[in-house]
Amino acid sequence: MLAHQPPQIAHANGIDICYEIFGDPAAEPLLLIMGLGAQMIHWDDDFCRQLAGRGFRVIRFDNRDIGKSSHLTGGKRLTPFELLKQRFLKIPVASTYRLIDMAKDTVGLMDALGIQSAHLVGASMGGMIAQEIALSFPQRVRSLTSIMSTTGNPKIPAPTREAAAVLMAPPPTSKEEYFARFAKTWKVLRVGSFPEDEALDPARAARTYERGLNPAGVGRQLRAVLASGSRKERLAQVKTPTLVIHGTVDPLVRPEGGKDTAASIPGAKLLMIEGMGHALPIPMWPQIIDAIDKHAHGAAAKAA
Repeated sequence: MLAHQPPQIAHANGIDICYEIFGDPAAEPLLLIMGLGAQMIHWDDDFCRQLAGRGFRVIRFDNRDIGKSSHLTGGKRLTPFELLKQRFLKIPVASTYRLIDMAKDTVGLMDALGIQSAHLVGASMGGMIAQEIALSFPQRVRSLTSIMSTTGNPKIPAPTREAAAVLMAPPPTSKEEYFARFAKTWKVLRVGSFPEDEALDPARAARTYERGLNPAGVGRQLRAVLASGSRKERLAQVKTPTLVIHGTVDPLVRPEGGKDTAASIPGAKLLMIEGMGHALPIPMWPQIIDAIDKHAHGAAAKAA
């Protein structure tokens, strides 16, 4: 049985961060960074255990403003009008913090855990945070895996209307509405039918709900993404071994986002997963886990 440390709190970068560790304490450290409005449990327990089984010390955590990590204050709900002003008039979105602050949270967590450097795997906004760490703290990153993420390049096609509606929908007002919204959101983001995941959705929704929702925090995270601008030019400086994974039918961060990331980072490898949307569905785990395993262990062997 693989070692498992239940969730704990670390004080890092002036906030509290809730984290959990799977796997052997002596194994290669691998940090999983989740996306916008998503708690650490969106890295499924079994997904984490399978990665730990490949010889990693897997650490997942709640970003600031989500789950059991510190909830901040300030900032108003983002309006479609503000988004239009940003897209067409290039008027920047105001934000309480930016992706660099979330990058510093992650590095602070590594400090608290005594981890000098780690393999980073980021999904969606988590991929943006991981890119920012590779740019600002390159010595802390052994390898970078950016999943269903992008460079912030404004030329990337916008989300589909359906995916944008999911992102901008007002927060649910009751538990029942939350459960219905959860199922609908993931149906839109997964694109297509994934019965194994759909069967788990009610339990996943319940667990997320019980850990606590923070709609205002999700709004602040979205502002952080938009206020941070494009990393495209800076990504040319990244020397970290990089793998980019993206779904061919992603409705939220379009496939061009992944392709642009891989094209912007020297030597990056690109893996396009056929039929994958903006989610990590169970049938696609073997392909994703194999790719992360090969990439991270390959980078570690080269560095040794």
